[in-house]
Amino acid sequence: MIIPEIENSIFILVDVQEKLLPAMNNASGCLDRNRILLKSAAELGIKVIASEQYPQGLGGTVEELKNLFCPDWTVVEKNTFSCFGAEPFVAELKNSAARNLFISGIESHVCVLQTALDARDDYQVFVISDAVTSRKAEDYTTALQTMRQNGIQVISTESILFMLMRSSKHQAFKAISKLIR
Repeated sequence: MIIPEIENSIFILVDVQEKLLPAMNNASGCLDRNRILLKSAAELGIKVIASEQYPQGLGGTVEELKNLFCPDWTVVEKNTFSCFGAEPFVAELKNSAARNLFISGIESHVCVLQTALDARDDYQVFVISDAVTSRKAEDYTTALQTMRQNGIQVISTESILFMLMRSSKHQAFKAISKLIR
């Protein structure tokens, strides 16, 4: 594994939507970790691409997270399970310097899994274990196991944030430390 650099990394927030989130196992924990990730991405200057699966029926990204979006972040509508099935998503990645993808969201065994698998040949992929969830705990556990078996890095919110900062001397260290307390 190559330690990721801020300059060539993107956070991908998968389908944390109004009508999906309430049905998820550990929805509040997933929401909390994604809130930390988005605030940290803003502190670190890392771009975020958010996907929304069929928003006409499932609603948009939950307001608690959408309110944290920076102006240059992108929201992509999709009807495929993998984000890579949405051409605007693929175009956004191609126009970036991204080499590392940090994936969070729902559901871990469907859209998160398929997005991670589709990305693994072209990117170093990190799925943030405490920021993904599924309706059933068993689906969540199986998805993480499948990802690991397929060369995808499974890592926690705190681990990835400290890995990106590398040192307590990083300019965002104090702000991010407050977020994770």
